[in-house]
Amino acid sequence: MTTAPERTADLYPTRGPAEALTPRQDPVVWSEPGAPGPLGTPELAGFDRDGFHAVDRLITDEEVEVYRGELERMISDPAIRADERSIIEPQSQEIRSVFEVHRLSEVFAGLVRDPRVADVARQILGSDVYVHQSRINVKPGFGASGFYWHSDFETWHAEDGLPRMRAVSVSIALTRNYDTNGGLMIMPGSHKTFLGCAGETPKDNYKRSLQMQEAGTPSNEALTRLAGDYGIRLFTGRAGSATWFDCNCMHGSGDNITPFPRSNVFIVFNSVENAAVEPFAAPVPRPDFIGARDFTPVR
Repeated sequence: MTTAPERTADLYPTRGPAEALTPRQDPVVWSEPGAPGPLGTPELAGFDRDGFHAVDRLITDEEVEVYRGELERMISDPAIRADERSIIEPQSQEIRSVFEVHRLSEVFAGLVRDPRVADVARQILGSDVYVHQSRINVKPGFGASGFYWHSDFETWHAEDGLPRMRAVSVSIALTRNYDTNGGLMIMPGSHKTFLGCAGETPKDNYKRSLQMQEAGTPSNEALTRLAGDYGIRLFTGRAGSATWFDCNCMHGSGDNITPFPRSNVFIVFNSVENAAVEPFAAPVPRPDFIGARDFTPVR
């Protein structure tokens, strides 16, 4: 395991006395023009402009069944349920998320190393990458709660110590995403503006925030302004589809009150040149299973 370096200059102040909208200080696509990789020039230009890239079929139907079977095995395992890496839905007492799945499961570890996944991250970030976070999200029908609007980078910067906006996430659908079962929503272009949130980070904030986000939550006024500027895109698609999105996209998802479950595997890749330092707005870093302190490149 690599030790985190000391905190660097803070380009993105947050968790202060007031909200503040500031322009992004970092590139979106870090690789040089024409650099080899899975995405072509138009796709990279779209990612730079909108902050996301959607793929209709990243993995095959047969692979979906393998990963969905592994998800079911994991959430049915009493040892995994009792593990601190499992987050329990407050109302239903069912598993909401399981973190660090690439360490708990060799099946998901293989997905992290898959060139269809890792090579896209390397191309966007212009370097070798490591896994900052991985998890499976489970949204069974009839009442699974959503995730309120937020920028992942705001939390990763404040509580995990990521210095720069040089991380990218991929959400791979293991069930069909309808327009009614709590799918991912992104404000296109919002990744170009950083929203520094108001308020201090409570001690052990992660224990509450993984069930319901409070610290780092934008105000209604800020969300109204961003939505007015950028609009909202809802992502639908078959099982096996995927959405890549920049770490600073304003995004969220609604509750699932339909009978149709929505489950996905979520992987965050960070550049090895952007390794976490001491948190910028929290007393101590979150646990490693939420924000990795092992910066070993994915091979």
